[in-house]
Amino acid sequence: MSTSSTRPDGGAHLVTRLLDLWSRPLPADDTAALAEFGELYTDPVDVNGTSVSLTDMLARARAIQGAFSGLERVVLEQVEAPGKVVVAFRLVGTHTGPLPTALGVVPATGGAVDLRVIDVLTLVDGRIGGIVMAGDELGNLVRLGVVALADTT
Repeated sequence: MSTSSTRPDGGAHLVTRLLDLWSRPLPADDTAALAEFGELYTDPVDVNGTSVSLTDMLARARAIQGAFSGLERVVLEQVEAPGKVVVAFRLVGTHTGPLPTALGVVPATGGAVDLRVIDVLTLVDGRIGGIVMAGDELGNLVRLGVVALADTT
């Protein structure tokens, strides 16, 4: 596999396009939406060690966009290395639809969302071919009142 950046400011440009893709409304037409994903991702893309098709990536994006409204993103940190971009960011919004989680689907709570995420992106021929993603799902579920942490006092 060859790795490369998309342009001299490749990381910054890539991160902006990536966060736009996941936070702004996608085209209703799957063909058009998949074309947008294909501009940024290889097909398939490796996500945390699992091969994920662009169709499945689109389904994930639609699920996130269906679960949250008013999404805003805040880039906290970004680091670039040859063939890699690492970005730490927050997604802030409101939980207004069904949210798939490791605990099952959580119905809308109307609560404030503050998802903290770190993505390590591996670039392959200018597109994202691999992602190691760590997100604070538990912290978000606690904020939404879906789960409570045990009192250890």
